[in-house]
Amino acid sequence: MRSKRLEMLYRTLIKEHSNNPKNKRTLENATGEIELFNPSCGDLMIIQFKLDHDILTEVCFEGQGCAISMASASMMTELMQGKSINEAKDLIGQFYQLVQGNKEVDTKLLKDAVYLEGVSKFPTRIRCATLSWHALEQGLKEQE
Repeated sequence: MRSKRLEMLYRTLIKEHSNNPKNKRTLENATGEIELFNPSCGDLMIIQFKLDHDILTEVCFEGQGCAISMASASMMTELMQGKSINEAKDLIGQFYQLVQGNKEVDTKLLKDAVYLEGVSKFPTRIRCATLSWHALEQGLKEQE
């Protein structure tokens, strides 16, 4: 019974973030911008961010794609607001571990993104879930 409730919550959160994504807009005067494309399903993600010293003051996205891709980008942008570059990199690494099925991840740190854990059962969907995270990771590396 508990598993069914969690699955329903998972679906509800994915739908909510996909249908009403947070931070889906163009960011004026962005410090960094990265565009990535997932050819396996056609997802296109543009991540923009502003840095103040090493703090992500804003993270936004534009693009199109499947529900998982859009929901993941929405969750990621919410999670990254106000994080330092090192905190962001750590969260990105934690998220990668989560969607690959690692049960050792501290899920509290990932907030809503923890509900994407189920994609670990569908390897082709992992790319959808991680596209925006890879874009932010690449953008942060370019800032160093």
